[in-house]
Amino acid sequence: MLSSVLHDSSVLALVHPAPADREWWRSSVIYQIYPRSFRDLNGDGIGDLQGITAELGTLAELDIDAVWLSPFYRSPQKDAGYDVADYRSVDPMFGTLEDFDALVAEAGRHGIRVIVDLVPNHCSDQHTLFQAALAAGPGSPDRDLFIFRNGTGENGYNPPNNWQSHFGGPAWTRITEPDGTPGQWYLHLFDSSQPDFNWDSPAVHAEFEQTLRFWLDLGVGGFRVDVAHALIKKSGLPDWGGRADGSSSEGYPGAEAPMFGQPGIHDIYRSWRKILDSYDGDRVLCAEATIDPIDRLTDWVRPDEMHQTFNFAYLHHPWHAPAVRHVIESSLRAFDKVGAPTTWVLSNHDVVRHASRFGITTHQERPGDGIGSSDPQPDYGLGISRARAATLLMLGLPGGVYLYQGEELGLPDHTTLPDEYRQDPTFHRTEGARLGRDGCRVPLPWTPDAPALGFSDAGQAWLPQPEGWNALARGVQQADPDSTLNLYRTALELRRSLDLGNGSLAWYPGYDPESVLAFVNGGTAALMNMGSDPVPLPDGELVACSINGAVMDGYLLPNHSAWVRLS
Repeated sequence: MLSSVLHDSSVLALVHPAPADREWWRSSVIYQIYPRSFRDLNGDGIGDLQGITAELGTLAELDIDAVWLSPFYRSPQKDAGYDVADYRSVDPMFGTLEDFDALVAEAGRHGIRVIVDLVPNHCSDQHTLFQAALAAGPGSPDRDLFIFRNGTGENGYNPPNNWQSHFGGPAWTRITEPDGTPGQWYLHLFDSSQPDFNWDSPAVHAEFEQTLRFWLDLGVGGFRVDVAHALIKKSGLPDWGGRADGSSSEGYPGAEAPMFGQPGIHDIYRSWRKILDSYDGDRVLCAEATIDPIDRLTDWVRPDEMHQTFNFAYLHHPWHAPAVRHVIESSLRAFDKVGAPTTWVLSNHDVVRHASRFGITTHQERPGDGIGSSDPQPDYGLGISRARAATLLMLGLPGGVYLYQGEELGLPDHTTLPDEYRQDPTFHRTEGARLGRDGCRVPLPWTPDAPALGFSDAGQAWLPQPEGWNALARGVQQADPDSTLNLYRTALELRRSLDLGNGSLAWYPGYDPESVLAFVNGGTAALMNMGSDPVPLPDGELVACSINGAVMDGYLLPNHSAWVRLS
């Protein structure tokens, strides 16, 4: 029993009740695998499906429910596989369909579902459908599968509107028609090699419904849907003066972005939900939808649409207790209204890893666009302390959790990656003004003293690993009881045994909300001290702490978290 200041638990204000429904995805822990950087077994320096299969037993030690695989389909790899050339095949760089079957079977033996990435907004310009559209000419049914428009101005010299690509530059590219004349323009919200589908075409609907069934028949547990808010564009394609990603900015609320969040998109997901519901095994859909505010985001997870959607407001929260409290409470209240679980996430393949983000001590304009050697470098000691604290708090929240490969090792971004190695199209389209996402995609360290840190037996790695990562290798951390890896193992085991994912949330009284987050989930209190002074723990049994020594004499030190089983 801790000797500490008692707080009055009788005045707890309930924010979120424990859910009555108990489907697995309501409390799931899903581990994102970025295949090219996970584990390479064939020695070419690029991760593969066999490498994932070989390490599923290792992942099972984290007590996860599912893995989500970023794209492994046939692709020219101009955007790391998010430029899909064939949605119903495996790119040879990752293996074969037989390798995928083996992966699903091995995952099943460990009680792990396999969720695959689906990219329905756009495909590769090498896809046979787009190549047919180019050859068929204006007005053809083939061209109607994509968003082709005539240009404006003299001889159609200017793009059809002013939309900008997420990766920089205009969102339109002009083609040369089959007869050799300057032709129409096609829309690409991302790279010019990624033409957007025209979801006003019934043929596009049929194409993706066939793709859904193909992978469901192979036993996948569901789909993470890339850019799920972008499929339908506003009729007439009006100009837009706001942000390219559709997030709200001064004078341009995200709700008015003509390329995102259009009402017709929900009929697509209702039809997909019916397809998934026709299969056994409780298959799931999760939306990647950058929508604000949170009350709008819940439209994607109404009972007949998707099961989950990523909570980007939580992903991007600053190190500021009132801001974190607001996003937690507003998320739970909003998602409860539609009977959906909230999902929590701190890192993924598109953002600077949170061990680096939380170590940034100076104002930086572009941490979301990568950190380079000429930028102020994060304080890793501070960053990992805060990252461990934020992780422990997140794992104590009710709802679903997404983990990004390597965060369980406390990996930082590669913040000094030489420019000559960068492959992200954002870097190249902006001529280096935006560094891109390569820093969070570096191959994982497995063994401290092996070539490529054990990522590849041949010692190859498609991106170089930074100095110092040998100390963070899985082989080092497994034997260290105080390692970040073992913090994750302990917390995830406790999360399941205490049933925190299916729990409730009430704010714990008596703490300064400007510096401390404190809530009760069932009979467990979770606290994160974001202030500068130690704070007392409630009476009870300390069952988890973000770092050894973070609790002294019953007080939680700054930049740390703890779980307490209440007396």
